[in-house]
Amino acid sequence: MASTRKRVLVTGGAGFLGSHLCERLLAEGADVLCVDNYFTGRKDNIGHLLGQTNFEAMRHDICFPLYVEVDEIYNLACPASPIHYQFDPVQTTKTSVIGAINMLGLAKRVKAKVFQASTSEIYGDPNVHPQTEDYRGNVNTLGPRACYDEGKRCAETLFFDYLRQHKLRIKVARIFNTYGPRMHPNDGRVVSNFIVQALKNEPITVYGDGKQSRAFCYVDDLIEGFVRLMASPDAITGPINLGNPVETTVGELAEKIIVMTGSRSTIERRPLPVDDPVQRCPDIGRAQEILGWQPRVPLETGLQHTIAYFDRLLTERGEKPEPTLRIAGRIDGAIRP
Repeated sequence: MASTRKRVLVTGGAGFLGSHLCERLLAEGADVLCVDNYFTGRKDNIGHLLGQTNFEAMRHDICFPLYVEVDEIYNLACPASPIHYQFDPVQTTKTSVIGAINMLGLAKRVKAKVFQASTSEIYGDPNVHPQTEDYRGNVNTLGPRACYDEGKRCAETLFFDYLRQHKLRIKVARIFNTYGPRMHPNDGRVVSNFIVQALKNEPITVYGDGKQSRAFCYVDDLIEGFVRLMASPDAITGPINLGNPVETTVGELAEKIIVMTGSRSTIERRPLPVDDPVQRCPDIGRAQEILGWQPRVPLETGLQHTIAYFDRLLTERGEKPEPTLRIAGRIDGAIRP
């Protein structure tokens, strides 16, 4: 008798977001095929899943065709932090564009529903605040971030062309800043950077005046948005913003993490990188109305989980200078270990 389990492919499945998504899909009873070339994904992120009979991991680069039988595809494959996507910008564009073509072609062949992990970076350095889905963006097509920004913009174009031309069932989510356990410790993003530097009592590097704002969404909330969008009626294609509409300045984040880790770190200011957006905040009205979704995890709670993860990671690697205060954050008056 054929299995009634839903067969789901997750590209970039060993990455930060992908590993959490694989975990969630397995918990819901799906057969999960995790595909990753391990450029930024890590086997440690999925090691605890390998013993499950309905989980399979495959090393593969989606710039090359993939021939598998699945019911749904989540396309998350692509380095997402500037330090990684600028390392090989041509490959980044290939992953976004050729990878999208290959996943769309697979979806067409097997008649699968396909989800595209797009990004708030398609808005560039926005002139509209907060950003709504109908804002077309302010992107420098020639800058060092363009390989990622333009690659993701082109991928969205391809998804909607496949919808119009081939009647494919598509879902497009625009992801805003997300953080949580399993972030890459060297990805150059503010949350991971600040936490690692604080735990090592190193100077925390703040670019610019620290007044640029971000809206930080905890990973569990984001994955809930993914699953709800994929399960929505076929007529709901997106793009839909998924992120936390509560803004925090980079300077405020640095100070908060210093306090929560009990760190002796000082703040070191450096010049703002080229094309780094000054404001980034989603308008999530569409997600609230259509999906009934909004973030629920407060920043302090999410940071505690993330700090605990990096504390364990650095301790295992022998990179912590000394066993100082573990986590000093308080929630409802209770100190969490």
